[in-house]
Amino acid sequence: MDRGRRYDGEPKLNMKKVFAVIIAIVVMIMFIFIIKGILKKDDGTGKIVSKSYFTSYKDNKWGVIDSLGNTVIDPSYQEMIVIPNSKTPVFICTYDINYTTGEYKTKVLNQKNEEIFKDYDRVEAIQNIAPNNNLWYEQSVLKVYKDGKYGLIDLTGKKIVSNEYEEIIPVVGIQNSFKVKKDGKYGIADVDGKIVVQPKYIDIDVLGKDNKSGFIVKDETGKCGIIDYSNNVVLQNQYDSIQKVYGNDLYVVTIAGKQKVINKENADVLTAGFDSVEQILPSQENAVIFKKDNKYGIMSLTGEILIDAQYDSLKEAKVGMFIAQSANLYGIISINRDSKLGFDYSSIVYNEKADLFIAEDSNLNASILNGNLEVKAQGFLIDLNTEKGYFKLRVDDSFKYYNFKFEEKQETEIFTTRTLFLSKKDGKYGYVDKKGKIIVEHLYDDATEQNDYGFVAVKKDGKWGSIDNKGNVVQEPAFNLDDYLLINFIGKWHFGKDINMNYYNQL
Repeated sequence: MDRGRRYDGEPKLNMKKVFAVIIAIVVMIMFIFIIKGILKKDDGTGKIVSKSYFTSYKDNKWGVIDSLGNTVIDPSYQEMIVIPNSKTPVFICTYDINYTTGEYKTKVLNQKNEEIFKDYDRVEAIQNIAPNNNLWYEQSVLKVYKDGKYGLIDLTGKKIVSNEYEEIIPVVGIQNSFKVKKDGKYGIADVDGKIVVQPKYIDIDVLGKDNKSGFIVKDETGKCGIIDYSNNVVLQNQYDSIQKVYGNDLYVVTIAGKQKVINKENADVLTAGFDSVEQILPSQENAVIFKKDNKYGIMSLTGEILIDAQYDSLKEAKVGMFIAQSANLYGIISINRDSKLGFDYSSIVYNEKADLFIAEDSNLNASILNGNLEVKAQGFLIDLNTEKGYFKLRVDDSFKYYNFKFEEKQETEIFTTRTLFLSKKDGKYGYVDKKGKIIVEHLYDDATEQNDYGFVAVKKDGKWGSIDNKGNVVQEPAFNLDDYLLINFIGKWHFGKDINMNYYNQL
């Protein structure tokens, strides 16, 4: 915006002009908000959000819908349409598949059903796998193929990595980090297009949870070493293998068939008393979790056994506190061998962000404990959201919300933009507004809370349907979803049976 100028011969402000400018600015601001309103929609919860997109499935064909339930791409494709980022209208369609040779073609469409990124022979989303084996896509880049070489572009089509590589694949379990292959050798590129490690290794992998932790590299002799993010050599390539276990400048390596712990000076630190080292504990403990004869224990860096190898699994939750498994049951012990929580649970999980433990019995009833292992709430855990700072339990026939201070909260306090709140009366479900006024009569046998897009799902006579944010029936109950793990609607579309595929279905 240009700066205002003071004109010669005008020693004071003209108030009429000032008011005119103010009015013009207000009108301009209103116009900007109107334009934004065209680009963004009220999702039904009263909150203005960007439109989202989802893969749809109908009559054995695939298409795309938006978060209002509108059809964006007609279900007309034989193969599932891939949407790498639900907030961005980039839809990858696969066609002309030869299942014998494995050959196929792709094209990319936008929300207007226009083809984009047409300069490439093929465009693909980059699929990765999380530690829990769930599949996910890189949300900011695509792999492109042209003239026999691969490169990367962002979701606007901007070139990130030029088409000069024989192969580009994700680093398993790591976001925004890719293995690139050139002349038969591997290196690392990041999501910004930086070639972090030049392709000169037979193989390469990250050492930790991201590429900042360094890389395990294998040279032409088949020996492994470690380099850091700046390509400085941490360990020379002289080891048969290097495990993804490190800490306190210590590393777990194998040489001549023998695993040991060494420091960055290549000096032996721990060499005996274990079959494998599973975790190097923080420096306060100067110890490792080790495995021997398929049992887990804890050993100091001097070789002293702190906890005998007697557990079926052992994992540090907090410093000095470990979740242990014995005879298919879980408990919590300290590094001093004290029992902190009895072995009475079918699972125990520690959530670091919330600083709480979730201990479930064989019937999935959960006890929620604070960081000091005091039971603060009990029930069937429905949800734990670290972004919004709450967890939700089903207790008897009702739902309860708590913040991470274990203060009970109302649904209206957690979800301030929702318009419908689940209500039960005389064994039937309906919906009320924030003030308790009935918006949807109590007619239904079962129902869900309002989702992020303003819709609720309701069940009547064994069938499910949907209602919008104002209480209007969008889809009369018509779907038998008894075999579905997740009940969720967007307009007339319900979530698919395979929750990992993340698509919506319709009659």
